[in-house]
Amino acid sequence: MEGLSAPLTVTKLAPAIGAEVAGVDLGRPLDAPTVATLRRAWHDHAVLLVRGQSLSEADQVRYGEYFGVLGTALSESRLVPAHPSVMFVSNIRQDGKLIGRLPDGEMFFHSDQCYLAAPPAGTMLYGIELPSSGGNTLFASAYAAYDALPAAMKARLEGLQALNAYDLKNSATRRGAIPPDAPRHVHPVVRTHPATGRKALYVNRLMTQHIVGMDTAASEALLAELFDHQEQRPFVYEHVWRVGDVILWDNRCALHARTDFDPGERRLLRRITVLAEPAD
Repeated sequence: MEGLSAPLTVTKLAPAIGAEVAGVDLGRPLDAPTVATLRRAWHDHAVLLVRGQSLSEADQVRYGEYFGVLGTALSESRLVPAHPSVMFVSNIRQDGKLIGRLPDGEMFFHSDQCYLAAPPAGTMLYGIELPSSGGNTLFASAYAAYDALPAAMKARLEGLQALNAYDLKNSATRRGAIPPDAPRHVHPVVRTHPATGRKALYVNRLMTQHIVGMDTAASEALLAELFDHQEQRPFVYEHVWRVGDVILWDNRCALHARTDFDPGERRLLRRITVLAEPAD
């Protein structure tokens, strides 16, 4: 069978989020039943890990396209991709200039491009060069965070909206002052996933700035409570990267963050985004 190296298995990575897929070779085309299984697993677990892959850019793009229409990368890098959806996350410098984006250090929990009117449905990273330790990616289930809220808090959040903004030019990794020209958009605090119908807590520590219509003190207090709640360890899977790992996460119901690492060690990952799922 195309793309299968052994019987395909899907194994949970953590109680709240994530699954590892084994028995699949992403360097070859996948047949329709395999793709259907992977898409179901993505909806069920929000984060899909496939280890031990050796992927060209075209291989990674093909895999991403099984999940939907690919988006266009918002930032340029010194590594020039062949496909407009591809960008590189890296701290490597050539002639003193970064070859990718989001280079060093810890990065707060966030949902990719929630400062846009239509954030991507998913994001994929492929590990190419990695530091000896650190640079782990943490994934938090926005489903589990919402489900665990007290009924009174769920009622309080009903109908609320929040402004999300990001200092894109400086590739900010921590919450801070936002330039007046930074991209921004208002989204519901509680989002319903279009494919699963499940509710997710759609705020995040890096990019959510304030609750619309609420005074600053009350907004900050509520957001701080929600951020602390959604980042609790029972809702989180921490991924320790290996070269050849491919992770695809559902940006509509999973937050992610990065742990610190030695900036003197090289880190290079190739990223694509899935803008929207197929209409079928």
